[in-house]
Amino acid sequence: MKPRIETLPEKKMIGKRTVLSLSNNKTGELWKNFMSRRKEIQNTAGREFYSVNLYGQLYFDKFNPDTEFEKWAAVEVTGFDALPAGMETLILPEGLYAVFTHQGSSEDSKTFHYIFESWLPNSEYQLDDRPHFEILGDKYKNNDPNSEEEIWIPVKQKRKQ
Repeated sequence: MKPRIETLPEKKMIGKRTVLSLSNNKTGELWKNFMSRRKEIQNTAGREFYSVNLYGQLYFDKFNPDTEFEKWAAVEVTGFDALPAGMETLILPEGLYAVFTHQGSSEDSKTFHYIFESWLPNSEYQLDDRPHFEILGDKYKNNDPNSEEEIWIPVKQKRKQ
């Protein structure tokens, strides 16, 4: 499973967010709330949905399933002029990403294990402190073994020793 390396241009997002941890996972509740209101968002720049995670610099230093992070359910927009009540804006900054295709249920974490336990430590890249996200496009089917999504991991070149 070899990723493609891409430079993501800055993207404007509108969506809903929550703070959660892997042990106190509120993802279903977040997406249910967002999807019931997604048609209120104007100026969408595509049909894909974005599941964005903001981990903070120390999140991966000592992994703990109780450590909280911010999760967004969002769509890309062309501008912020029409912000629905109760929704917020987020900017994904430009940067380098390793992009993996995950096939299978979103409950199956095999792709993430591969990325963080095998690919990343053996690559010429290290994590960068920017948002991580998944793009849920036309092939995404929630909790379906035939589902497909893209996993975008923020990276930068490892420093030469």
